[in-house]
Amino acid sequence: MTHDVRPRPASTTRVDGAADPASDHGSDLAGASRAPGGEPTLRDLFARVNAFFYDKRTGLGLILAMAFLTLMGTLLEQAPDGVIGDQRAWDGWVASVRPRYGGWTSILAATGALTVFTSIWFRAVVVLLALSIIACTCHRVPQLWQRAKHPHLQAGPGLFEHAGLHDRIALDAPPEAALERVRAALTARHYRIVAADPGGADPGAPAHALYADRFRWAPFGTAVAHASFVIILIGVLVSTSFGFKDADLAVPVGGTAVPIGHGTGLTVEARGFADKYTDAGRPLDYASDLVLLKDGRQVAAQTVRVNSPLRYDGVSIHQASYGIATQLLVKDPGGAPVFAGAIPLTFSNDTKTRSFGKTRLDGADLTVYVGSAASGARDPQVGPGQALIEVYRGSAERPLASRVVDQGKTVRIGDLDYTFERERQYTGLMVVRDPGATFVWVGSVLMVLGLIATMFLRHRRIWARIESRDDGGADVRLASPERQDTAYERTFRQLSAAISGRAAIDHDPTRED
Repeated sequence: MTHDVRPRPASTTRVDGAADPASDHGSDLAGASRAPGGEPTLRDLFARVNAFFYDKRTGLGLILAMAFLTLMGTLLEQAPDGVIGDQRAWDGWVASVRPRYGGWTSILAATGALTVFTSIWFRAVVVLLALSIIACTCHRVPQLWQRAKHPHLQAGPGLFEHAGLHDRIALDAPPEAALERVRAALTARHYRIVAADPGGADPGAPAHALYADRFRWAPFGTAVAHASFVIILIGVLVSTSFGFKDADLAVPVGGTAVPIGHGTGLTVEARGFADKYTDAGRPLDYASDLVLLKDGRQVAAQTVRVNSPLRYDGVSIHQASYGIATQLLVKDPGGAPVFAGAIPLTFSNDTKTRSFGKTRLDGADLTVYVGSAASGARDPQVGPGQALIEVYRGSAERPLASRVVDQGKTVRIGDLDYTFERERQYTGLMVVRDPGATFVWVGSVLMVLGLIATMFLRHRRIWARIESRDDGGADVRLASPERQDTAYERTFRQLSAAISGRAAIDHDPTRED
């Protein structure tokens, strides 16, 4: 049988297993002041809100809500950052996932299920969960402080009878000598010893008693772990609000610079690309020679690899992929260029036989798709050295025309001339701005430290009282409220043996399991 020896209010002087009124949520409300006439005051309202947030049912509900949103964001395809905030790009992306989700597409898009991690629902859960953790921590810390700084020095008789660990040791020595023996045994095990005051507030307190503990600050590890959760949540909120991640920015090698977007004012140019393989065909290395420009001025240059990104002004550029791009020139009837650039073939058809890419001609309200046979595949429609060009107007589902054109040749579709100039390589980059990363790192370190303190440095407490006997000897009573702790039970028994002076102790008395 075990007893609860949680800290009591200052008026309580004995540890005897009584219920801890501080753990009752209602006690806070009962302690809140009320205005004359029974009207709730602002303090009442704060107490009720605080009680709601530190209620474990609230915390559990918010954790489940976050787990559900995270699962939904993992299972459902999420819109890339680049299309959020751009209505035309958003409409196009939603149309691209409609075959997958069918009639649910509009509902999922309207409810934020396709943008879970930037939705108002996710952010609201993050904020509420952070408030819940803060409320729990603020509710818990005073109890921990009370236990560490002002422990109850005297325990009632019930604890010595029913505590999780308790023992009675009969000594022939007088009580004063017995108390010194207990003190010496605890000191050898690095316990802090605080003698009970026999003339204190409890007139029934024994004349010889003491309280001892180890790792009294360890329980604050839970507060540190809770604080780490809040810091990590702040990092998540900052990243989802002010960061972005473009997982596949295709930049033609040797082509024009490509805007990074997201308000950075940055453009990136790929001046070279190299890939290496083993004799068995396994990839060894991918590397892109990048130049970063801002407002047309070079601000950085670096050879980027998978684990060696280019970093500038909070933006990280990582090597992600590579492939083939089609160099296309589009002119109006007067010969003026409408488009001139490389279109990365970043998509493939269902049979993986064709790669294709697209670009918009905004001034003409046209979307141009270009395609060619996928690497290592045979396309019966598009042969080597050829490109398929399809032109769509607006949101039409059928193309204006579909033409297969040889390299260096020109075809006219509508009022424009399309020239397939050549193929070139493109490098796929992942561009990330994650301003919340520092919060996440700091929170993760604090979480590890907090868990170590909580799991491996538990607060150990022992009460001792010495009762004199008629024959001049003394009975030493020991009690510790530890529950179901086999390792500490062994340590407790060894302590008893050391006090009693029984057979030689077969362990290092300074070691605590």
